[in-house]
This record gives sequence, C-alpha cells and structure tokens, in this order.
Amino acid sequence: MEHDERFGRARSVTLAGPLALDGGQSLAPVTIAYETYGTLNAERSNAVLVCHALTGDQHVASIHPTTGKPGWWTRMVGEGMPVDPARHFIVCANVLGSCMGSSGPAMAAADGTSFAMRFPVITIRDMVRAQGLLLDHLGVGTLAAVVGGSMGGMQVLEWAATYPARVRSAVIIASAPRHSAQNIAFHEVGRQAIMADPKWRGGDYYESEDPPAAGLAVARMAAHITYLSEAGLTEKFGRRLQARDTKGFGFDADFQVESYLRHQGISFVDRFDANSYLYITRAMDYFDLAEEHGGLLANAFRGTKTRFCLVSFDTDWLYPTRESRSIVQALNAAGAAASFVELSSPFGHDAFLLDVPELNRVVDGFLRAGER
Repeated sequence: MEHDERFGRARSVTLAGPLALDGGQSLAPVTIAYETYGTLNAERSNAVLVCHALTGDQHVASIHPTTGKPGWWTRMVGEGMPVDPARHFIVCANVLGSCMGSSGPAMAAADGTSFAMRFPVITIRDMVRAQGLLLDHLGVGTLAAVVGGSMGGMQVLEWAATYPARVRSAVIIASAPRHSAQNIAFHEVGRQAIMADPKWRGGDYYESEDPPAAGLAVARMAAHITYLSEAGLTEKFGRRLQARDTKGFGFDADFQVESYLRHQGISFVDRFDANSYLYITRAMDYFDLAEEHGGLLANAFRGTKTRFCLVSFDTDWLYPTRESRSIVQALNAAGAAASFVELSSPFGHDAFLLDVPELNRVVDGFLRAGER
C-alpha cells in the first residue's frame, strides 16, 4: 500500500515470527496493524514511535474507521504539533492482543476459527517485542523518540529497558513502573463484569455475532471513573439531574453522571472487543519493570544513553505523581539523563489526551532539544 506523507494510512503486515512470549509460548505468524505519518529521512534518524493506551489504537492522528472521529491524540501528533510529520517519521502500531488488526483473540487461528481464549496471555514486553519486529520490517533501527501515555508510557519504559541502544529519547506521560494493587483490583472488576455476562460464553462468542456487550459496557464504565478526577466530575456533573426536574424514584439514569457513564459504556462496545479487554488489562497487571530486573528499578536503566522526559498530573489518582517520581529516582540512581514535571490539570488521568497546552510545550521542547 502506498504511503500518504500527510495523513497516515492504515496498513498491516504479517511477519513470519516466531515471537517468543514471556509466558513461555510463541506466536507465529505475527500480524501488526499500524499507521505511519511523514517520511523517513535519508539518515533514518527521525523515526518516532507513538505507543497507545489500553483502549487506543493505531489511528493516532487520522479518522477512526469505526467511529468516524478524529485520531485519539491529534493534540500531540500532527502538523505543527510536537510530534510533527514535517519533521518526524511517525509510527503507531496497534498493540499485540488488541482488536484493530494486530494479532489478538479475535483473529483466526490455523483451524479458521477465532483464537478467542486460546490466544496466549501476553505482557507489555511482548507488545514491545512485536513493535520491534515491525520497525525491523520498516527499516528503522534507532528511534529518535518513543512517546506514550498511560499504558503507552509503560511501553516506552519497556522500550528503554529492553532496547536501550534503539531509543535516543523517551517520553513517559501519566504512567507508572508497575501496576498497583488498586489498579489490578479495578481491572479485575471489569474482567469479572465481562465474564459474568452470559453472552461471553467462555470467550467463544465470535461466530454468534452476539458479543457480551453488557459486560464490556460495565467494564468500561468502571474504568472510565478512574480516568477522571473528583473535582472534574463535580464541576462537570455535580448532582445535577438528567433531563428531569425531580428524582424518578427508580433505577433509570436520574443523574447526569449516570447518563454520561452509560453513554461511555454503550459507545465503547461498538469499537472494542471484550476478549481483547481481558488480555490487555492482564498485560498491564503483570507489568512490573523492577521485577523484570532483579527487583531494583534502577537496574532497568544501567548504562543507558537514552534521554528521559516524565510528566505527571496533579489530579491523576490512577497513576499519581509519586509513580513518576519513583521512575525519576531510579533513573538518577542509574546515572541517566532525566527531566520531570508535574502539571496542573482538572482532568485527572485523562489529562494527557485533553487540552493541556503546557504538556505540548514540555514535549515539544524536549524533542527539539534531542534533535539539536
């Protein structure tokens, strides 16, 4: 497929593999769906990998084919933005285990039926290894930068630890070096909501074309609460009623916040797969970079020449500032070059996706300094 230099175009590649997985299994072949923006320069030195979060995809700055909405990070990626196709060759890949074209539970196995729960359990490091295969295929050896927020930030950390010689700069936004017990607990609530839906059928629902939409919607509702701040919810909704003057004394959506969450859940099931939600949340729960390196986080970065930029938000209680500080302390102990800033925003964890001009200034300045 020809590449449009201005507007990313959806592509996929199937690589022979095998891809060795942390769980002891291997995957072959490996299909990776991705988009690219901009042009790789003659020196092959301007590639930037953008890593998406749990429910994101490769459509970082282009129209989503299912929803028709703009890309999920057009505030960061695009013409005149910090990650700019005029300067960078931008790659964004759908993670392993997801449902937008990369190998995952919805894809067909050798017998022609969907993998479903036969798909191997994966880790963040497995996702990064798959991205490495893609970059090899694209002829990209060294990355000018890897950039990501939330689960995307976990991938950035894993890139810097697993392939330090391939990463010149790393931008980690609203993320953490491991998943906390509280975060694992929230994910388990979501997984149980999916698995308790009778339409889940042990994961074998693809041929029925009747997926566990109710369970997935509840999982999304529970997760969405964690992406917001209490102050933001109060300001946006308070205790205001939804399209009524008095309480209904029933279980319809009396409050605006209830209606909002139901809408978030219902709209989510149109673009995401329930089994993929199980697999990706499990990968996030397993993430513990210190554990991968002898129990000491600094060991993940010993001898690295990568430059690091970390950003947190003061209202993010899902990945609070103390998580970013722990990474910075480990980087300092390893002698790595690191900068860190906590930004103020009312938006909670979702701030990295929303209109926070200072975030763009920080990332743009960091990337330009690396290019000089």
